[in-house]
Amino acid sequence: MNIETKNKTKEATQQTIKITGSEAIIRCLIAEGVDILYGYPGGAIMPVYDELYKFRDQIHHVLTRHEQGATHAAQGYARISGRVGVAMATSGPGATNLITGIADAQIDSTPLVCITGQVSSHLLGSDAFQETDIVGISTPVTKWNHQVTKASEIPEVIAKAFYIAKSGRPGPVLIDITKDAQFEEFDFSYKKCTGIRSYNPIPNIDIKLVEAAAELINNAKKPMIVWGQGIILGKAEDELKAVIEKAGIPAAWTILGASALPTSHPLNIGMVGMHGNYAPNKLTNECDVLIAIGMRFDDRVTGNLNTYAKQAKIIHFEIDPAEVDKNVKTDVAVLGDSKESLAALLPLLETKSHTAWLQEFKALYDIEFEKVIKDDLHPTKEGLTMGEVLNQINIETKGNAAIVSDVGQHQMIACRYSNFNITKSNITSGGLGTMGFALPAAIGAKMAAPQREVVAIIGDGGYQMTIQELGTIFQQKVPVKIVVLNNEFLGMVRQWQQLFFDKRYASTEMTNPDFVTIAKGYYIEAKRVKKREELADAVKEMIACKEAYFLEVCVEKEDNVFPMIPSGASVSDIRLS
Repeated sequence: MNIETKNKTKEATQQTIKITGSEAIIRCLIAEGVDILYGYPGGAIMPVYDELYKFRDQIHHVLTRHEQGATHAAQGYARISGRVGVAMATSGPGATNLITGIADAQIDSTPLVCITGQVSSHLLGSDAFQETDIVGISTPVTKWNHQVTKASEIPEVIAKAFYIAKSGRPGPVLIDITKDAQFEEFDFSYKKCTGIRSYNPIPNIDIKLVEAAAELINNAKKPMIVWGQGIILGKAEDELKAVIEKAGIPAAWTILGASALPTSHPLNIGMVGMHGNYAPNKLTNECDVLIAIGMRFDDRVTGNLNTYAKQAKIIHFEIDPAEVDKNVKTDVAVLGDSKESLAALLPLLETKSHTAWLQEFKALYDIEFEKVIKDDLHPTKEGLTMGEVLNQINIETKGNAAIVSDVGQHQMIACRYSNFNITKSNITSGGLGTMGFALPAAIGAKMAAPQREVVAIIGDGGYQMTIQELGTIFQQKVPVKIVVLNNEFLGMVRQWQQLFFDKRYASTEMTNPDFVTIAKGYYIEAKRVKKREELADAVKEMIACKEAYFLEVCVEKEDNVFPMIPSGASVSDIRLS
């Protein structure tokens, strides 16, 4: 784009010019700093795509192979960059295909702005071709949504959308724009949104509550921290590290909180939850003060709420008032941004080292290592394990890769055994548990952070839900690394069927295609590994490759993931076998 056109674009955000609604949409996105847009064109959004073509030097549009792929790619982009991801689709089925990704973003607090085309306003409610009430459909799974029927509304609505999506607890926003509004001309100018009346995204911190929290922590004999994604979203990694080091508190993480503190940190005691580590789960019911930071007490973390940490004083640092006392009753709740809250807490803490308490975690870790970890990472049986694949990836990437995992057994293994040295390195579908998430999310992550190694860990089931996005990888030349751990089962469901349904493997065994041939059909370098002696060289070759690479590893068909807390059981009932 020449200098004259660029200057015209800049001026359009500062002064009034007469343009169409569709051109206004593109200029608004440019004003918000959008550089990559994921989407799929269609009739009701075609005017916007026509304008996008004219501005293709300023916004790179990525044509995914399915609208769900567009939302997941935008999620991956947002999760690794901390910026707002943007997806676009047409009306009707194009819009409804976005819903799974939007719902995933809502429960995992991922900032998205989704733009959908809609039939002309005079056709609304007439069951016109490709008309759906996407505002009504998306209301339960968006932070905010709005339908635009007049071009003049576009600048204010888009500015508000970006502000809402990224402020406070982030989330997805959907804007539905009728086709006549896209064609209509109006006097355009753009001003970013900096606040909305009655919307207070970051609560003011009550210092008295911070002092009360500090007193409980200072008097604790067996304190324990559980942190979640709120640390990463709040950019509070340094503050978390300073707090746990000063107070000497063992700290565990939820799946979405992983990587906020390096895996190797001596006070990092591992993952809580259904397939988390033995010690932090078990000792949750023995600590005397439980400090939850930026996490929402999800049922996969708490197990049976009637037995969860009943002996402990509960401190909850949280930005969203709706999450406080929703599942677990707190003794002290500090509302506010995690970075600011922990910065206020730090000078009030006494310097301590809970040596005997930490030794209890070490003793339980040793038990888990002997009964589970050793066999996962260094198996003596003939078949390959998922754990040893992750271990080999750790060796080759030195813990610096971003790991994008799908949903299932491989997800739990990836979260448990990946080494994370860098924040924003664990990208997965947490709350919604969306199979098919990883492949498109890895595309978005790699495009947002091209300097980082991005490795997608996927099961053979979830892989086939969005396998068409190999076409996006090929067309966009995205050098993402794809590892499919193939056990020819829907592994997590099969594990439950084995343990709780007398091995009735109902509709979980997979008859799979030749994944390597499919990858090569998309001109992606591909290899299959069946033997242990082939694994190290294959992973090394994959990581060394400068382009996209597909690696299929045929693992044990009926391996299970342990530890495991049975559904509805207490965290104290965690099983090692």
